[in-house]
Amino acid sequence: MHVLEIDGVSFSYGSTLALDSISFSVDKGDLLGIIGPNGAGKTTLFSCMLGLLGGYRGSIRIFGEDIKKNRKVFQKIGYIPQKKNIDRNFPATIEEIVSLGITSSRKDKSYKERILSALETVGLSSLQDRRIGELSGGQQQRVLIAKAIVNDPELLILDEPATGIDLETQNKFYALLRKLNGENKITMIWSSHDLDAVNKLATGVACINRSMFFHGQTHEFFENPDLLKAYSESSMQAHMHMHDHH
Repeated sequence: MHVLEIDGVSFSYGSTLALDSISFSVDKGDLLGIIGPNGAGKTTLFSCMLGLLGGYRGSIRIFGEDIKKNRKVFQKIGYIPQKKNIDRNFPATIEEIVSLGITSSRKDKSYKERILSALETVGLSSLQDRRIGELSGGQQQRVLIAKAIVNDPELLILDEPATGIDLETQNKFYALLRKLNGENKITMIWSSHDLDAVNKLATGVACINRSMFFHGQTHEFFENPDLLKAYSESSMQAHMHMHDHH
């Protein structure tokens, strides 16, 4: 059974078509890299998958269940949105932030242990009482991963999680993704502009620019000069198009 099946999904903001008949599937243990230029519809696609946008056409099934008919499947999903800068004076501790990820049905006696375990997985167990605003950008991002994995999700969705963190921190972050996918067996869908990282980490690639441009094995995409050329040209056009609009 597929972990995720997207079948002919289209979505419009008013008269603007943001997604045009997108179809792909993800199997257990996959680490799918989703690439595409700014404005390609990646965040819109994630919002549909997470049940945040309901007005799409087509169907989305997670663990075999249509998400419009069974919202319980969302309990098996962890989500890491695009990184936001957190105010240095924000009063919450790391432990408090991670606890927000625990669904009410799982707030049993062991929930403190689960928070510690999640912080251990991301290498932050010694900082649980620190305020999140005192951490570096990379550490804050690891706190958000701990929050996303504290419920032991079977599927993790990450929306450009490494944007705005330095190269060394990015490399540590990617090593953590590899560990969560390889050792913890979490299936992942991860959008990124870092083609080099996608090439190294992802088992498969879905390239979208409103419609599906390519979906297949990572090596099939990166070893095909025609695909890479077409991708960089479409990214360049999207970039120019966005600047025309601004």
